[in-house]
Amino acid sequence: MLEVRGIESSYGDSQVLFGMDFTVGTGEVATLMGRNGMGKTTTVRSIMGIMQPHGGEILFEGTRIDGLASYKVAQAGIGLVPEGRQIFPNLSVRENLIATARKRRGEGETWTFDKVIDLFPGLAPRLESAGNQLSGGEQQMLAVGRALMTNPQLLVLDEATEGLAPLIRTEIWSCLADLKTARQSILIIDKNVAALTKIADRHHIVEKGRVVWNGTSEQLRADADLQARYLGV
Repeated sequence: MLEVRGIESSYGDSQVLFGMDFTVGTGEVATLMGRNGMGKTTTVRSIMGIMQPHGGEILFEGTRIDGLASYKVAQAGIGLVPEGRQIFPNLSVRENLIATARKRRGEGETWTFDKVIDLFPGLAPRLESAGNQLSGGEQQMLAVGRALMTNPQLLVLDEATEGLAPLIRTEIWSCLADLKTARQSILIIDKNVAALTKIADRHHIVEKGRVVWNGTSEQLRADADLQARYLGV
């Protein structure tokens, strides 16, 4: 579904990505893992059109999307849950969800307002609350729900559990497991090796702007030296 081929991206004169290569298959849950500052979020920003790569190419469903504006990437079928959540603070929970609603072309409406609330029942009593009145955990649920309301073919989550209380993290991971069961294609950027190896099909470890290892959850769990070297586990 997603092919990232040899991407090179920079912030001014500072190059961050040096030939990033990986794929996400249809119905697959894949990860980008690595220490801070290795290029994971820059990769997400490059995929989403927030920054433009100066080398390589990005294909979604066989069509190049590198060089497209962010809204065009979203319209193509990629939904983003960004680092820091970035919900609309002055809109209510209901308005945050409705504002992004769209049908998936040719396939009906997989995710609706009611289905998102069923997935995150904790949002039900907060529907009329403004985004900036929510707790961090509630904001994260809303950010995931808002992305789902776009009915994405690929859901990208950048640090979806960062800074959340343990119970909320568990709820987020449970929801992602449900999405996997529903065959939602997902790309997750996170540091929780134990949680990721329970739900992901394939992992990519990023070091200094390129993928240095990829493999299955079983392979990652079995390689303590790899985890220590690249993930600090």
